[in-house]
Amino acid sequence: MPLRVIFMGTPEFSVPTLRAIAEAGHEIAAVYTQPPRAAGRRGLELTPSPVQREAERLGIEVRTPTSLKGEAEQQAFAALRADVAVVVAYGLLLPKAVLEATRLGCLNGHASLLPRWRGAAPIQRAIMAGDTETGMMVMRMEEGLDTGPVAMVEKCAIAPDMTAGELHDRLMGMGASLIVAALTRLGINCLTFTQQATAGVTYAKKIDKSETRVDWTRPAGEVHNHIRGLSPFPGAWCEVDIGGRMERLKLLRSTLSDGVGESGGILDDRLTVACGSGAIRLVEVQRAGGRPTTAQEFLRGAKIEKGTKLS
Repeated sequence: MPLRVIFMGTPEFSVPTLRAIAEAGHEIAAVYTQPPRAAGRRGLELTPSPVQREAERLGIEVRTPTSLKGEAEQQAFAALRADVAVVVAYGLLLPKAVLEATRLGCLNGHASLLPRWRGAAPIQRAIMAGDTETGMMVMRMEEGLDTGPVAMVEKCAIAPDMTAGELHDRLMGMGASLIVAALTRLGINCLTFTQQATAGVTYAKKIDKSETRVDWTRPAGEVHNHIRGLSPFPGAWCEVDIGGRMERLKLLRSTLSDGVGESGGILDDRLTVACGSGAIRLVEVQRAGGRPTTAQEFLRGAKIEKGTKLS
C-alpha cells in the first residue's frame, strides 16, 4: 500500500533513497534538508544540498529549516499529515514532537550494525577501527542517538583495502533498497522491530581535522586503516620535502607491505613507507592544488628518493 512520506536527508548518501521511494510509488509530501551553504572561491554563492537538487528535479516541495525546535516548525511538519517520516543523514536533531507527528513514526536508515557506531561518522570509524563487516539498518527513531529498535538489516563485508568512499557508495545503494522494503512491510502492517543489544555500544564521533595527519610511529595496520578510512574526504595527509620545499601530500590509497626502517622513511622506489612496525605502500596520492595520481605518476614528477622521510 502506498504511504504518504516525509523525507529528511541532506548529502549525496541520501539521494538514492529519496529517488527509490518516489519510484516505488509512495507519495512524498515534502522533503526536509539542510539550508543551502556558502560555496565558491569567496563563499558568496549559496549551493543547495544534493537532496534539495534531487527533490526539485522530482517536483517535490522542499523545506530547509535551521531548526525543528520551534512550535511553528513543528506544527508545519504535523500539518503534512504524513504516514511516516524517513530520515537518512539529515543532520538536525528531531524533537519528540516531530518524532511523534506522523501516524507510524520515523524510520532511519543508518550505515552501521547497531549498536556499534552510533552517531555521525559510522562509515569512516568502521574502517579506521579495522572492522571487516558493517551494513545498513532501518530502525525506528527515538529521542536517543541511534538507540531505537531495529526492523531490517543488510550486512556488507569491508575488503582489506576498501576506502570510506567505496564503502559509502556501496551502502547508499543498499540503504535505498532496504528502506523501500521496510516501507512495503510497513504499508501492510508487518514491519516488526527488535530492541538493540545493550552490549557492544560504540560511538562514531564526527571526524575532526586534528586527527587527519598520519602518525608514522603507529603500526602499519593502523596507518593503513587511517588512510583508507579518511579517503577521499577529508583525506589523511603528511608532509614531504619536494625540491627543498615542504609540501602537504594527501594520501588516498595504500596497501600493507613488507619492510623495516625508521618510521616515515621511504624504503624503495615504489613509495613503500616504514611505520612503527611493518610498512605500507602508498598507491594513490594528491599534491596540494593537484589532482589524485598514482604513486608512480607522483614519483615521476617529484623524484623522491629512497631514504626520504615523510613527516
